[in-house]
Order: sequence, then C-alpha cells, then structure tokens
Amino acid sequence: MKFTPRFWRTVRRMSIGVAAPAVPTAFWWKYAHDERQKRAQDVKTRVRLPNVQTVDDLMVEKCRPGDVILFDRRPELCASGPWAALSCIVARALLCDDGDEQVRSVDHGKFDHCGIVVPGYVKSRKDKFDPSNLLVLEATAGEGVIARPLLTRIEMSQSRSMILLPLASSGERRNDENYEMPPSTKRIRDYMDKQFVSFRDTWVNLSEKGGYKWAHSTLCLGGAMAYATNLQKFSSGPVSPSAWVVVLALKQAGVYQDVAEERTLSIKVEDFLRDHRFQEQESVRLRPGFKFLGPVSMRESSMTG
Repeated sequence: MKFTPRFWRTVRRMSIGVAAPAVPTAFWWKYAHDERQKRAQDVKTRVRLPNVQTVDDLMVEKCRPGDVILFDRRPELCASGPWAALSCIVARALLCDDGDEQVRSVDHGKFDHCGIVVPGYVKSRKDKFDPSNLLVLEATAGEGVIARPLLTRIEMSQSRSMILLPLASSGERRNDENYEMPPSTKRIRDYMDKQFVSFRDTWVNLSEKGGYKWAHSTLCLGGAMAYATNLQKFSSGPVSPSAWVVVLALKQAGVYQDVAEERTLSIKVEDFLRDHRFQEQESVRLRPGFKFLGPVSMRESSMTG
C-alpha cells in the first residue's frame, strides 16, 4: 500500500495535535510525582524525639473512630495522574461553593475529598489499648479504598486545609478533659468501633478484588457532571465517591439517618459542613443523639497557595 504526501501531512498534524498537550502534561505529572516523593522522604526521615509530641501528634490524640476529615486539595499536586487531577478540578468547580452561596460552619476552602477515622489494626496487646492506633479510611484514585495510619496521612497530605469534624454521641462531652465516659456511652462506642472495623475490612478487600482504583476518577467525573446537569436521579452512581464511602461507614455504625437511597448517593463532601435543621437537602443527617461538633482546623487554609 502506497501512502500519499497528503496522508503523511495529516499524520504529522495529528501528531502535533497530540504532542502539544501531552508534553506539558508529562512535565506537570513528573513535577507532581517528584513533590510527592519529596514529601514521603521528609516524613520518613523526620527526627522524632522521645516523649516530645508534635502538633500532629496532639491532633491524633483528639480523634476518635467516626470522626470525619475534610480535605481542601491541590489538584496541581495530584500524583495519581492527569485523569485523577482532572476529576479533582471538575469536582471542585461543580460541587464546592467556597461559602459564597450556602451557609457552612467554615468560612473558606473548597473541600472536595473526605475520609473517616476508624480503629487501627490490632497486632499486639499494646495496639488494642493504644488510643492513637487509628486509621483514615477513604476512597482514592491511587490506591482505591484504603485505610492508612492517621498520623502518616496528616503528615503526608499536601492539601491547603484539613478540617476535623469530631463525632459525639448522646451526652458525650468530647471537649471536656475531665469527662469520664459512662457505661452506656462506652457500650455505644464499642458497638460503633466493631462496625467500623467490619466496614473497613470489607471495603478494603472489595476494592482490592474489584480494582476500584481504576474506576474512582471516572466515578468522580460522572458524579460531578450528573449533579451539575441535574441528572443525578437518572444515575446509579454517587455524586462524590469519597463522601459516599464515609456515609456508608456511618450508616453501618448506626450513626447516619438513611432518609432515602437517592439522598445518600447525592451527598457531597461539603454537605458535612451544613446543619440539616436549616439545609435539609444539602446536609448530612445523623440519627437523634449523634452530632458533629464544631470543626477543628488540622491545617490552616492558604489563600494564596
């Protein structure tokens, strides 16, 4: 078969059209990957003095299973690839309002990702009684549904801001240092911990077997687009996969009030920042007796970065 000059001209033009966006994308991806590696190396080699607690150590001590962490991420530092970065950009544009249109419990930030604190793995008797043995369970593009040590997750994050939403059961005083948990509250907490462990193991295994990490970014894009075009009722997928996983964990622990499956699928990350008494359609409704306390800043927002 003989190729004409016109054919080769067409091939060259197509190659240029592909290379034009591919080259800067490749440089960006390498930059994001290198920044991630630098951060990992910094955390790995960080000097930790015995009996000296860092700010992050103190934050971990305040956390309990069921607490929710919201992330205001930097898409330009997404090391999971261009598709994941694109899904992050689209979700931030379509699902976050930065406090301009809706009343939220924080003033600034676009929170597009979240995770839930769950009990850690018990490999020894020490782990069982260590209050800092906690993990963050979250749905991600890079590793699927994964549970990582809470302290490591805080230190590794390159998000602009991180907000902790402490979960309290009926009568529980999380902010009172002299508070002693009564037996009734302890039973509730023990039940919740068992359910969180069950949920953690089930979903991590399902993610590994089903290859969820390959579908996460596509689900994020599809969910955001469906929400923005008001077509969510025709979709069987969640608006925000990370928020959906957190809500399912709260539901299994008996914390989330499941009004309707459609509402559960339509929950966005920033809905955790709104009070259901005033914004029923744009909030996370918990069962009577449970509530999220005021948000605690785990990292201050950078308005310029």
